[in-house]
Amino acid sequence: MTTVAHQFDNPLQQRQAAIFGMWTFLATEVLFFGGLMTSYAMYRYSWPEAWVEGSHHLKEYLGAINTGVLLTSSLTVALAVHFTQHRKRTPVLLCLAITLLLGFAFLAIKGTEYKLEWDEHLVPVFNFHPKDITDVAHFQLFMLFYFLTTLLHATHMLIGIGLLTFLSIQVYRGRYVDGNPNTVEVIGLYWHFVDLVWIFLFPLLYLVK
Repeated sequence: MTTVAHQFDNPLQQRQAAIFGMWTFLATEVLFFGGLMTSYAMYRYSWPEAWVEGSHHLKEYLGAINTGVLLTSSLTVALAVHFTQHRKRTPVLLCLAITLLLGFAFLAIKGTEYKLEWDEHLVPVFNFHPKDITDVAHFQLFMLFYFLTTLLHATHMLIGIGLLTFLSIQVYRGRYVDGNPNTVEVIGLYWHFVDLVWIFLFPLLYLVK
């Protein structure tokens, strides 16, 4: 039996309020990342050669692998919502566990990429000594945008992993599998948003031509 909080008249109203609240929060996140991407686009237009040069120094294959990892994790989150609606606790736990593993895999790959960039002296301020670069100043600006946006994305990933861990513990204890997918769906929306941000970042950073 779905529990309805006292401020709601019925389960449908409760679900609509939860979804609306999450979409409102995500709208503020869109404004945040949108500002960064708009700034990126302006500088890209101003110094296209430096942006192309910077993009060519990134590990495109690692970015592509991480894109596949996140797309798969979106599928497993969607399946978790589906199984929640059908009160199937074990499949929900399995889907959440796979999503968490994929989240950690993404961060591990990203960490490996950061290590390679550190070894190549491509980290602005801390370790920036690139070789054979035509426009060093604007190349450094590109790398600054790269690290700023990907680190912010990784921070959101960590928050998502924390939410999924909490959710997994609660589902294991028998909560949120009563046919009411509100909590699972709301956390799933956040995870989908994080994945969507990466879908924009990957071509903007790695596929500049």
